[in-house]
Amino acid sequence: MGLSKKQRDLLQRLPGIDFILENAKDEPFFANIPKSVLVRSARSVVEDLRTDILNDDKEITDENPDLSLLLEKVKGSVKNIMQLNLKRTINATGIIVHTNLGRSLLPADAVENLSEIAGRYSNLEFDLSKGIRGSRYSAVEDILCEISGAEAAMVVNNNAAAVLLCLETIAKEKKVIVSRGELVEIGGSFRIPDVMAKSGGILKEVGTTNRTHLRDYEKAVDGDTCLLLKVHKSNYSIVGFTADVSLKELVELGGKYRIPVMEDLGSGTFIDFSKYGLFKEPTVQESVSTGADVVTFSGDKLLGGPQAGIIVGKRNIVDQIKQNPLTRALRIDKLTLAALESTIRLYRDPEKAIENIPTLRMLTLPIESIEKKGKILLDMLKKLKNSNMSIKLFKLSSRAGGGSLPLLELPSICVGIKINGMSVNAVEKHMRENTPPIIGRIEEDYFIMDLRTIQNDELSIVENALVGLGMMPKKAS
Repeated sequence: MGLSKKQRDLLQRLPGIDFILENAKDEPFFANIPKSVLVRSARSVVEDLRTDILNDDKEITDENPDLSLLLEKVKGSVKNIMQLNLKRTINATGIIVHTNLGRSLLPADAVENLSEIAGRYSNLEFDLSKGIRGSRYSAVEDILCEISGAEAAMVVNNNAAAVLLCLETIAKEKKVIVSRGELVEIGGSFRIPDVMAKSGGILKEVGTTNRTHLRDYEKAVDGDTCLLLKVHKSNYSIVGFTADVSLKELVELGGKYRIPVMEDLGSGTFIDFSKYGLFKEPTVQESVSTGADVVTFSGDKLLGGPQAGIIVGKRNIVDQIKQNPLTRALRIDKLTLAALESTIRLYRDPEKAIENIPTLRMLTLPIESIEKKGKILLDMLKKLKNSNMSIKLFKLSSRAGGGSLPLLELPSICVGIKINGMSVNAVEKHMRENTPPIIGRIEEDYFIMDLRTIQNDELSIVENALVGLGMMPKKAS
């Protein structure tokens, strides 16, 4: 379908980029704006106008675009471009380890150390005691071994990389036996069989989706078998008629045939959550104590540190992994090391870890504390005296998130708001566009904010975001 005469006329009247740039010179706002940003913004505004005309937007008139309005739109585009893309947000979703919102919050100790190391030189690969080149793994290896009980340790940039590196080192062109029920898919559609194929290992599935026995592994062992792999189902659960083989049994089988055993814990934790009334998750210490040759897990998620893939285990195998050329491609930088070391040191005292690592603190936060926080926010919002705002406390559930503790529902307190004359979607959009953005969820036609994941010092930000929302402006007397 062709363009109408009106559309053709409007397209011809669109201002040129040079025209906008020439007129922008007279505006003080644009004085210190880089030309590349100004050009990009002008093109964006003109392109938006072009799109509106082609879509036959009824608000487009036959008149030439107003210059002052045009420049205001360019200013808005410039402001948006000049902002940092990575922004602090307020997590009001109730999902503690929220992958889309940056996963785990770092402890204050880690943030402080991160700042110190980031702005100064450091002994990243320098042995201060000997005055020679050192290994970057030395920053965290001793403390990882101390906490986990392993003989050796190293760190790469995430757990998928850790699994890939271990498999490529141990099992390239050799058979790896895995239970069919443990062929998991993690975030971003990365699957254990795909990682295995990329490593060069040859996958041998045993058992069924819901039931695998020790005899299934033993029947599959042959001269080409070089690894028994156990993958912890940290992001889903099979219930009902099930059976699986424990890591301890697998280690005993590996010892019988002199085949190394590896466990991918996925999230990984140093804390026994069952002591705090939560679901039991296997700890790294428990996995290491079985005699497993290699154990991999994430540095963020349940550990509450920065994104990293941690490898612990027997020295002879970890040393082989360190020598793999892929190690350099997957290594972590000084900032991750600084944050990870500070986080792991807190685990020397589990109670101190619970208190100071935000992820652990939010997971174990008593419902009474959340309820108290909810009432504080409720009172703050009532004091806004907005007659168009309906406020309600909800008893809902939070989630661990990040592919961790999939069956865990944490009772929580949420504050829900609705605004007369505004759709709940419009309220959500308003909160999302706040500075900083406040990310919640919609339930029962309310915008819901879960107090478990809102920090105490963020309550006033939530309050300010709602000041005057939906209120009619006062008429001039």
